[in-house]
Amino acid sequence: MNRTSWWNRLMWPALALAGLLAVTAVVPHVGFGREGRLWVERGATAPVATTPAPAWVEIARAMKPAVVNVSTRAVREDSGDDEMLREFRRQFPGRDVPDRAPHRSVRGLGSGFVINADGYVLTNNHVVAGATEIRVKFADGREVPGKVVGRDAKTDLALLKVDATGLPVIPLGDSAKLEVGEPVMAIGNPFGLEQTVTTGIVSATGRTIGAGPYDDFIQTDASINPGNSGGPLINARGEVIGVNTAIASGSGGSVGIGFAIPTNLVKPVVTQLADSGHVVRGWLGVSIQPLTPELAKSFGPPDTNGALIGSIADGSPASRVGLRRGDVITRYDGRPVARWSDLPRAVAETPIGREVPIEVLRDGKRVTLTVKVAKLEERDRQAAAAAEPAAAKLGIAARSLTPELARELSVPDGRGVLVERVEDGSRAQTAGLARGDVILEVDQRPVASVDALRAALNRHPAGKPLLVLVHREGQSLYLTMAV
Repeated sequence: MNRTSWWNRLMWPALALAGLLAVTAVVPHVGFGREGRLWVERGATAPVATTPAPAWVEIARAMKPAVVNVSTRAVREDSGDDEMLREFRRQFPGRDVPDRAPHRSVRGLGSGFVINADGYVLTNNHVVAGATEIRVKFADGREVPGKVVGRDAKTDLALLKVDATGLPVIPLGDSAKLEVGEPVMAIGNPFGLEQTVTTGIVSATGRTIGAGPYDDFIQTDASINPGNSGGPLINARGEVIGVNTAIASGSGGSVGIGFAIPTNLVKPVVTQLADSGHVVRGWLGVSIQPLTPELAKSFGPPDTNGALIGSIADGSPASRVGLRRGDVITRYDGRPVARWSDLPRAVAETPIGREVPIEVLRDGKRVTLTVKVAKLEERDRQAAAAAEPAAAKLGIAARSLTPELARELSVPDGRGVLVERVEDGSRAQTAGLARGDVILEVDQRPVASVDALRAALNRHPAGKPLLVLVHREGQSLYLTMAV
């Protein structure tokens, strides 16, 4: 046998086998037999998912007529010299410069979409806040004035009305049915570029980004930029499932992390805005926080589900029925509180005056109370101030609270320890303690002075997380730290 024929006889079968392996993934196939026993079939080919791609061309063609560009003009106080005037004075010292006008006109751009054929347009509150003039431009080139029917800063939504009828409408879908990985489309006015369409997927749901008390954002990688605010996020069925609102970016442009308000949060807000121009919300009178694994060890729950009560307002519905600081709310109105952020939205949507059962975990026992929900009144939140030396072990400098500081910081009992400095890399910094915090309790015992704080630290058993209650910006907050 010559060398060439030997090579052909050896390699062609090998190459054929390699080609077969390249196009067919041979994997075990798992299933259940007739008697319910698990069986594995060797050599079966794994099925390939054949989900059809969304018909984005048709969806965009149908949706774009209902998406509008919102342009605004606002008159604002001038904050001082701009860069051009400063440069003029530097190059031409002594040359007279005309006085600047005390106010200046500021223009803004955003997006919106029609939700009612009689001229109702939904957008973001931050797009129209403070505007003295609003113009709404449609895909066919028509431009008409718009007026604000109502605004809600807490959810960053605004409802506009234009003088038009028979308008194309985008239906609002059910955001509760959203799946991570589901394809979505955004339409809007990024950087003033009208009727721009981008696509992506749902990256996550239930995001809390610190935008407000009712955070529940959809995260998407569909390109969203300044000017997209107020525009729709649309699913593959041609339904709006979110209102594009914010981006995470260090440059101001899209980096693939955009956020939209889910429609199930939008619907009750828009209904109230249309009816009365404002939103009425329920109120319990508690400040809450997430239950971390460390806090769960201190308070006894088997997991981190629920909302931990940090403080209770005097005269509130919560105080009247006996809710306590340190209670963990696990169920509200018959529904489980899986995440602490679920509770504010559930309470806000409760009709005023309704009696609601609440289940809490207290000292390891389940307690059920019935609370009558009151109306949320807008309250000014007082910010904490700071001052100046003394305390150790935790990596802080602190001082006993004086009556004057207690009044300034609105500390309820007027007693505590003011944190004046937190050392970088210290246990206190790792736990989240900040300058201006007032330490109220250690291990659920009050500390009224620096000496009391030292005594509490000396009493604390080694190896167990330290439980600290602090007063911060008018609210109480539990922290845990290793000592």
